[in-house]
Amino acid sequence: MKKNLISIGILALLIVNLVLTGIMMFSVMSTNKKTAALVTDIASAIKLELSDGTTATQEEETKQLSIADIATYTIADMTIPLKTGADGKDHFAMVSVALSMNTTSEDYQTYGPSIAEKVDLLRGQINSVISQYTMEEAKANSAAICNEILLKLQALYNSDFIFDVTFSSALYQ
Repeated sequence: MKKNLISIGILALLIVNLVLTGIMMFSVMSTNKKTAALVTDIASAIKLELSDGTTATQEEETKQLSIADIATYTIADMTIPLKTGADGKDHFAMVSVALSMNTTSEDYQTYGPSIAEKVDLLRGQINSVISQYTMEEAKANSAAICNEILLKLQALYNSDFIFDVTFSSALYQ
C-alpha cells in the first residue's frame, strides 16, 4: 500500500512538473519574441542593418574604385593656428592634406583638372575646420577632422567627386 501511495505521489509530482514546465516555456517564448522585436526595432532606428544592395554607400563606392580611377591632389605644408587649449598657450598645426578624387565621376571632368586654381578656397575650408580644435583634440580626432573637411569640400563643390581626405603629414606644436 505504501508503494502505491508513493507511486501516485511521484506521478502527481511528475504531472505538476510537466504542466509547470509547459507554462514556463510558453511564457519564456513570448518574452523572447518581444525582446527580439524590440532589438530589431532599435537596430532599425539606429540603422545598424546592412544595406540591401540597391544603394551603394560611400565606403562601398570607395572599395569598388580601382587605383587607376583615383586621382590625388596634395595641399602641402599648411601652418594653421589652433584654438587655445587648457594650458593657455598658442599652438599651431603644420599639415599636408591629400585629397582623393574619383576620376570616373562626371563632376571630376568639370572640377578635377582645375582644382589647382581653387587651392585658396580649399585652404580656407581646411583652415576653418582645423582651427576649431585645440592641440589635444586635433591629435586625438584626426579622423573626425578629415571627415569634417571632406564634408566641407563636398559642400563647397556641391559634389562628391572628392571622396576621401587624409593628412599625409601632421605636426603639432
